[in-house]
Amino acid sequence: MPEIIECPERHYLGIRKTITMTTFHLVADRIGELYGRLAERGTPPAGGPFFRYLVIDLDGDLVVEAGVPVHEPVAGEGEFVAGVLPAGRYVRSTHVGHPDGLMAVTGELLDWARERGLRFAMSEEPDGEHWDSRLELYHTNPEEQPDMNKWETELQFKLA
Repeated sequence: MPEIIECPERHYLGIRKTITMTTFHLVADRIGELYGRLAERGTPPAGGPFFRYLVIDLDGDLVVEAGVPVHEPVAGEGEFVAGVLPAGRYVRSTHVGHPDGLMAVTGELLDWARERGLRFAMSEEPDGEHWDSRLELYHTNPEEQPDMNKWETELQFKLA
């Protein structure tokens, strides 16, 4: 069941890509590089990886970042972008199961918020929905739990 939580500002190192639903691997497959870059810098991660959806047009392009949270601000370079997840109120929902089930969980979260008259920090633009912070946070390490049906994923969508 979704709930409203308060989140502090969170720093991260990420890679931003414009993709489609069928080319999601172009950003997802880069998470290992983020951990590698942080290790090269001697910067420990502050948690598991996430995807941040910045622009969503399910029939067209998506602008998505793969990110890894860090304890302190870091500098970006080249394809690696330094970012900050904004502080504020978020709607959170947790999904345990295969990532293929996330579309249904997302729909339930959006319906739950709509039924309560909640507005998200997003705007409708000609190229799609522009979100301040729409996140999928991955809490399961695939090396420790290879069965994707047992993965835990947390959705966090920032409220207006």
